[in-house]
Amino acid sequence: MTHPEIKGGRGFFAGITSRFSHLGTAVHSKVNSLLGHEGLEVVNPEGGQEDVEAEATRGRFRHEDRESYWKIMHKYIGSDVTSMVTLPVLIFEPMTMLQRMAELMEYSYLLDMADECEDPYVKMVYAVSWALSVYYGYKRPWKPFNPILGETYEMVDHNGLTFLSEQVSHHPPMSSGHAENSHFSYDVTSKLRTKFLGNSVDIYPVGRTRVVLKKSGDILDLVPPPTKAHNLIFGRTFVDSPGDMVLTNLTTGDKVVLYFHPCGWFGKGRYEVDGYVYSKDEEPKLLVTGKWNTSMSYQPCDEEGEPLPGTDLKEAWRVADAPKHDKFQYTHFAHRINSFETAPQGLLPSDSRLRPDRYALEMGDMSKAGSEKSRLEERQRSEKGHREEKQVEFKPRWFDLTEEVTSTPWGDLEVYKYNGKYTEHRKLLDNSDTDKTNIEQLKSIMFNPWQFDSPADHVPHGNQVLAVNSKSTSL
Repeated sequence: MTHPEIKGGRGFFAGITSRFSHLGTAVHSKVNSLLGHEGLEVVNPEGGQEDVEAEATRGRFRHEDRESYWKIMHKYIGSDVTSMVTLPVLIFEPMTMLQRMAELMEYSYLLDMADECEDPYVKMVYAVSWALSVYYGYKRPWKPFNPILGETYEMVDHNGLTFLSEQVSHHPPMSSGHAENSHFSYDVTSKLRTKFLGNSVDIYPVGRTRVVLKKSGDILDLVPPPTKAHNLIFGRTFVDSPGDMVLTNLTTGDKVVLYFHPCGWFGKGRYEVDGYVYSKDEEPKLLVTGKWNTSMSYQPCDEEGEPLPGTDLKEAWRVADAPKHDKFQYTHFAHRINSFETAPQGLLPSDSRLRPDRYALEMGDMSKAGSEKSRLEERQRSEKGHREEKQVEFKPRWFDLTEEVTSTPWGDLEVYKYNGKYTEHRKLLDNSDTDKTNIEQLKSIMFNPWQFDSPADHVPHGNQVLAVNSKSTSL
């Protein structure tokens, strides 16, 4: 089928349909343009006419911090800074990348609805709304901690769902995750690539995301747009994701293409998303529109992408209320992810919550967070030396490397597969007669993702608690 032509006065929706057949070219051209220059910078993406100097003093940076950070980072312009560069702790938030992966599960009920939905196109609306929903949480400007090799994060019984992620490779940095409930299973292998551009950084999501809806057996594949963090040093830092998100039903051939509008001057176009659900024959069936920080809606459309007469927009998803003036700009769900109150019985000692640098930063002790981060990174280098000396390859505990290599718009990706061992591990714990562990006991667990013992591993747990809970100052 030929795609409908753009007609004058027919509006945005009629025009976007013609972009579907050129999706691959469009994605590559967007990436190539990002590689060449920083793109559009704004002083204040939220709007307003605030003074540039006032903008420069916002957040955690002091003037001298910015100058110091610039001296450290300017030599890395044009480089991938994902894991090869030691970054100062003042640009971090007290959460790891493994925990950020878990944030995608906040609105997992949308996948439950997709699994129950009989309409194949509305099913895709619910599924893509789930994929898009995490961007509200991801707008935070601070960087999450890079996970230590072998580090994990687990979340149990979030609306009947269990989630596990593990750092499966350090160079290149790669993470794998698995989630499951009675409606769906979710698997991801992620390998981020970055390009540091001075006052901004481009982030390319080299990854594979697969969702299996259990009722229909449909397999969904997700390709997100690239992301750009602006104004890292000068101006107010903000995150933008201009480009296409593509969700494909590999079973039926149906597809959703959503276009994330770039942020213009004074926030023009920021948050806006528009696109279509297409049939396997590439015919637009539903238009989808909204803002990733507010809500998403859909409406039946004709072959030219225009709304059908007599139909109205119907809301598919709305963002939940978030805390006001939150110290870390966290959502309520992000606080749950970080909290020991929601940690499961038998918490793995490799869990991100137990990292002393992350915990120190959460408590406001920047100095201790920096020293603990350096200590963990040094221990990780020592671990690598031990493996090389013993000629031992690192092997993840919960995920296995497959022979499959998949292509993405930003490079090839080795695929890891969940091996099912955590499910058995958790089942044994849940069926045990062990007394419930209290929060202080959980906090006392020594963070241990390591393959090899060291004297530090045998320090009594209580000493670690005294260390991470030492008197601290506010951020």
